[in-house]
Amino acid sequence: MATDDQRTPQPGDGPRGRSGWRHRLARLDVKASPYLYIAPFFVVFAVVGLFPLLYTGYISLFRWELGSDNPTFIGLQNYVELFADNQFYRTLTNTFSIFLLSSGPQIVIAVLLAALLNSRLRTPTGWRVGVLLPYAASLVAIGIIFANLFGPKYGLVNSVFQFFGLDRIDWQANRFASHIAIAVMVNWRWTGYNALIILAAMKAIPKELYEAARVDGASAVRQFRSVTLPLLRPTLVFVIITSTIGGLQIFTEPKLFDAMPGSNNGGSTNQFQTVTLYMYQTAFESQHFGYASAIAWVLFLVILVVASVNFLLTRRIASTGGPS
Repeated sequence: MATDDQRTPQPGDGPRGRSGWRHRLARLDVKASPYLYIAPFFVVFAVVGLFPLLYTGYISLFRWELGSDNPTFIGLQNYVELFADNQFYRTLTNTFSIFLLSSGPQIVIAVLLAALLNSRLRTPTGWRVGVLLPYAASLVAIGIIFANLFGPKYGLVNSVFQFFGLDRIDWQANRFASHIAIAVMVNWRWTGYNALIILAAMKAIPKELYEAARVDGASAVRQFRSVTLPLLRPTLVFVIITSTIGGLQIFTEPKLFDAMPGSNNGGSTNQFQTVTLYMYQTAFESQHFGYASAIAWVLFLVILVVASVNFLLTRRIASTGGPS
């Protein structure tokens, strides 16, 4: 019969047992620490992002009026009414029109502006700060300035047109003209911001690739087309996706461009009313929160589809080229 001195050591006995426990604790720390470090982001996202999104979807299933204590469950009726709403399709057309007039030229100008800033300029920091100033300016001030620039009677743009013998344009009353004016406002504010993002990506391209291209006799245009643009693909995808999301959610610019104080209609005949303006009007003027929530969810799905298409197209176009 074994005595205490002859007993077989157990896993928890002595220094070896404590060492094994510490080893397991260290392994657990290595595995769990990364998740704990990023947990605050997901907690904040769940509170201010995911929960409002899901709650909006919940409200869209009700006939929910402001101050109502007993909302009525109506299922998908709000969505059925929305897809039969001509005003929704009109605002969706306005939104896409302004989006196409702004985002397309904005990306092209941003790439060209980044290429210019990437060249040898004197005081490059001053130029970079200069292109970012429109983004840092007050959006309300920008709206007031551009509303006056495109004023129908005394606006600077119409004065220039008249100087060259062209007719004045009522920028706020004409539907397409109002879209152009709002797109100019958007481009003026966001082009420099996107240009700096693209410039940062250009700075990360190895100089050896340009030197090799010059040795092969490639011109500056050829280098830009065959070296710079293919290597900018990830950044261009990011810029296009963010521009798509922002362009389809446009709200402040058309609201400030409206000549009628306090109006959320996007013009006297809704000529530049966007989906977000229509949603705002439905929720806080008509006080139909259920219907407004349905508009928000449909807009979310539209943005998701358009952003996905842009992502796939950008990857496909960029993958057809490469450094040569």
